[in-house]
Amino acid sequence: MKPVVVFPDAVLVVIEYLRGVMPKGTLVYSRVPETVPAEFIRVQRLGGLRRSLVIDRPRIDVECWSDSEEGAEALMTTARAHVLAMSGSQGDTTVYDVAEVSGPQWLPDSATGKPRYAFAVEFSTRGREMS
Repeated sequence: MKPVVVFPDAVLVVIEYLRGVMPKGTLVYSRVPETVPAEFIRVQRLGGLRRSLVIDRPRIDVECWSDSEEGAEALMTTARAHVLAMSGSQGDTTVYDVAEVSGPQWLPDSATGKPRYAFAVEFSTRGREMS
């Protein structure tokens, strides 16, 4: 019987990483809050595949909102630089080979028209055998 392997929550790994490296006060969430802040980042998993019994490769989308196009672009530029440099130990998780799979995109929020930029990455993490 094959071992049962669980993987870290990739969204949580990125959120915790960004909260630790972005400028103080930067809001980072997995969902758009009910009360939408002037500026924030949303991180979501858009799929990705398990590459082997113990390697997961999530695809992560990072969206950056602000009150101006310039602010959204600046927030995205900083978040992108940090996420692309994320390889290494992140708490209990090691992140391997971060690769951009979709560069910066101008995506104004369709519901509100609020300025938003996005980019997407993939990276690998190692699972652990469930006990």
